[in-house]
Amino acid sequence: MWVSKPIYESLPYFYLLVGALTLGASMYVNYWHWPTICFVVGLFCLVAGLVVLLKRRDYRVTDRRVGQRQDN
Repeated sequence: MWVSKPIYESLPYFYLLVGALTLGASMYVNYWHWPTICFVVGLFCLVAGLVVLLKRRDYRVTDRRVGQRQDN
């Protein structure tokens, strides 16, 4: 599935936002197992957002270096 560049670039920030909101909700929700579910989902979203951001940054830095070497 292909998405436009602005959507693609904003996905890690969306993951981080959803993770933060879900972690916040886990403190206020007090019904059945929802606090635990919210905590796990929030933690997973935060980790996923950070992993995607760091992987993209590393790839772009590495790709830029490879491009500079080939130009010589």
